[in-house]
Amino acid sequence: MNRRRRQQDNGAPKWYVTFSDMMTLILVFFILLFSMSVVDAQKFRAIADSFQDRAVFDGFPSIVPFEEPAEERDVDENPFESQEDPFEEVQNMEEEQMNEQLDELLVEVNEYLEENEYTEEITATRDDRGVVLVLQEQALFETASADLTGGAQPFLDKVGELLTTLPNMVRVEGHTDNRPINTAQFPSNWELSGSRASSVIRYLIDSDSLDEERFVAAGYGDTRPVAPNTTADNLQQNRRVVIIISDPAYEGGTSF
Repeated sequence: MNRRRRQQDNGAPKWYVTFSDMMTLILVFFILLFSMSVVDAQKFRAIADSFQDRAVFDGFPSIVPFEEPAEERDVDENPFESQEDPFEEVQNMEEEQMNEQLDELLVEVNEYLEENEYTEEITATRDDRGVVLVLQEQALFETASADLTGGAQPFLDKVGELLTTLPNMVRVEGHTDNRPINTAQFPSNWELSGSRASSVIRYLIDSDSLDEERFVAAGYGDTRPVAPNTTADNLQQNRRVVIIISDPAYEGGTSF
């Protein structure tokens, strides 16, 4: 009995071996964690610089290298910059189409003016603002009045007809000469010029069912003369109404 008990006392118990293995594994695990947490800053910086220098995504979209070196191939430094913006392309097409429509409008208006012998009283031109119609006072109003004459209606009907084919904003400006006015209806040239612009807009809206939100009225009085107010002819040139059919490409053209 004593001999058997002494044989059992030799060596470590079985649970101790298992415990030792577990502790060893845990130690190795923590050593691995520590080794992975320590990053060589110099090596990391070198790797990052190599990615930037090689332009991996620009010159090498694939991880497999090309047979020819990148320097020998005609590759844009930034391929995305050479691609056209589809929205910008559509916008350019719309602007070109609108320019063509405004050019056609100008031609049609000038043909109408020549056919009806309005060229001395009304002019039509094109500038960066759009199509500009300048109507002398005698084509629309009696002196010191903001009521449209019967002779003004045919041309305004033509303008309204053309505007129904375009979505453009329209600005109507009233201008006077520097001779003062002081009546119950028009205490100054400001009221007269503004009322004349409003009368033109009101006629176009009522006659052609145009959207009133497309129009802007402005009265400048005698502050923007086109000629010195020194002769009868110059005074007549300054008494005018200007209709601007806007070019959307013009800065502020949609809202003036």
